[in-house]
Amino acid sequence: MSDHSSAKSSPLPTYFVVFFALLIGTALTVYAATLDLGKFNAAVALTIASIKATLVALFFMHVKGASEKLTKLVVIAALFFLLLLLGLTMTDYATRLWS
Repeated sequence: MSDHSSAKSSPLPTYFVVFFALLIGTALTVYAATLDLGKFNAAVALTIASIKATLVALFFMHVKGASEKLTKLVVIAALFFLLLLLGLTMTDYATRLWS
C-alpha cells in the first residue's frame, strides 16, 4: 500500500485564514454591488470572484502542493476550454442579425 504520511497538507490555521478571506471577499462583493461604478461593475465583481476562486483552488483543492506537470496540464486545459467558449460566443455575436 502507498504511504500517505508523506503527503503535504495545509495546517488547520491556514484553512481558517483562507475561510475568513473568502468571507471578506463575499462581503466586498455585496458592498460593491451596492455601489454605482458605471461600466466597472462587472470588472470589480469579476476581479473579486477571480481572487476568491484562486484561493479555493490553491488551498482547498490542493493545487498549491501539486506537481508542476499536473498544474500545467490543468491550466492548459482550462485555457483551451475558455478560448473555445469565448470563440464560439464571439462567432455567434458576429453573425447575429441586429435589427
